[in-house]
This record gives sequence, structure tokens and C-alpha cells, in this order.
Amino acid sequence: MTSILDKLIKSQTTLFQLIRYGFVGGVAFVADYGSLYAFTEWVGIQYLWSAAIAFIIGLTVNYVLSNRIVFTTHRFQSRWLEFTIFAVIGIIGLGLNELIMYCATDLIGLHYMLSKLISTALVFFWNFFARKLALFYKKSEV
Repeated sequence: MTSILDKLIKSQTTLFQLIRYGFVGGVAFVADYGSLYAFTEWVGIQYLWSAAIAFIIGLTVNYVLSNRIVFTTHRFQSRWLEFTIFAVIGIIGLGLNELIMYCATDLIGLHYMLSKLISTALVFFWNFFARKLALFYKKSEV
């Protein structure tokens, strides 16, 4: 049991990173999803604007936790450069998020909160693999 827990916590294999990224993504999702609801329902901001603001909040939570929990090898020494690339990947993810939410909500007619769930599932994989390949890998892993 201890060896499985040790692998889950320390292993840098893609599978265990993906599992940890799922946890980190869950925490970031709560920040993102909760912010989306709060900005839309309580503050009265239009849902696509709320989604953009909430996505940025989730992105920041994801970056901090990814660096602490998921990825220990870094391609760049500069954290500013790393965060910039992390953010660019996130902005592409934001574009995907907005497109999926718009299509699912305005074109298909789903509730925006359901659209967000669908979008989150799809954008999760984009974010993980793009970030792993661009930022957090050992040359021997690729």
C-alpha cells in the first residue's frame, strides 16, 4: 500500500502525473466553476464574460498547484517565462472553453453550467498534454 501511495505522490511517469493533474484540475475546477456561478448569478455578469474571468482564476490555481504537486522537472529556469507559456496554453484552452460553451449553450440549448462541465472535460486533456510537452518534461520522457 505504501509503495502505491509513494508512486502516486512522487512518480514522474505520465500516468501518475495525469492522476495528480486530475486532482489539481479538480481544485482549479472548483475555483473556476464556483467563480462562474458567482459572477453570473450573484454579480449579474453575462455568462461568457463570467466564464473568461473564472477561467483565469482557475488557471492561476492550476499553475500554482501544478508546480507544487504534479510536475517537478522544468524545461525553463525562468518562472516568468514558464508562467507565460503556461498562460498561453491556458488562453488557447480558454478559447476552446468559450467556443464549446457557446456551441453547447447558444446553438444546442444546454444550460451554461452543463456546457461548462462538457468544456472542462475536453479542455482538461488539452491543458495537461500541452503543458507537459511544452514545459514539464525530461528529454528522456519524449
